[in-house]
Amino acid sequence: MKVNADFSERVVIRPEDYAWVSSPASGVERMMLDRIGDEVARATTIVRFAPNSQFDAHTHGGGEEYLVLDGVFSDESGDYPVGSYVRNPIGTSHRPHIGPEGCTILVKLHQFDAADTEQKVIDTKTAAFLPGSVPGLTVLPLHSVTGENVALVRWAPGTKFAQHAHWGGEEIFVIEGTFQDEHGDYPAGSWIRSPHLSQHNPWSDEGCLIYVKTGHLPMVQAA
Repeated sequence: MKVNADFSERVVIRPEDYAWVSSPASGVERMMLDRIGDEVARATTIVRFAPNSQFDAHTHGGGEEYLVLDGVFSDESGDYPVGSYVRNPIGTSHRPHIGPEGCTILVKLHQFDAADTEQKVIDTKTAAFLPGSVPGLTVLPLHSVTGENVALVRWAPGTKFAQHAHWGGEEIFVIEGTFQDEHGDYPAGSWIRSPHLSQHNPWSDEGCLIYVKTGHLPMVQAA
């Protein structure tokens, strides 16, 4: 299976574009953002767990990164409420289970470098954001390795950022508010993947909170 598998293309998915697909586990649905492979795949996905659902124990052959968007995600290691950012490197395993309120996560699978072995959990609701490079911008760094930087970025209302190019591409998921650039408006729940050397001039009129990953896409310039 291939979904948005050409990384030289810019892709935008807004909430009105969602098409939920049932997973092999009862009560677990997926909105596939990009995917290369079948049940074991390099994938970026929004996963929605029904109340009291569970997923079979599994090993992360290519690593797992996820951000809890609502509810509480749980496994044998603990409970991860909304705002939790978790990285489980290659070779780790767990058996997820969900409580009575259900849960939704943004998850990326099979995208770890073999040398990226740090396992981490960050409560982004309580962590301190740092001043950004322009007024109105604050940043919470989440992870950084060669070829990959991950952060949450908060935009105060009216914040604008200069036009810039994405070396190694950029991936954004809008958590709160509305993110904007010259190509359009992106409300909460939107996912934008921009290829290597693409450019834009972003801003946010109402303010927003976004997940941003940069530098991780193939170094292939769009034709």
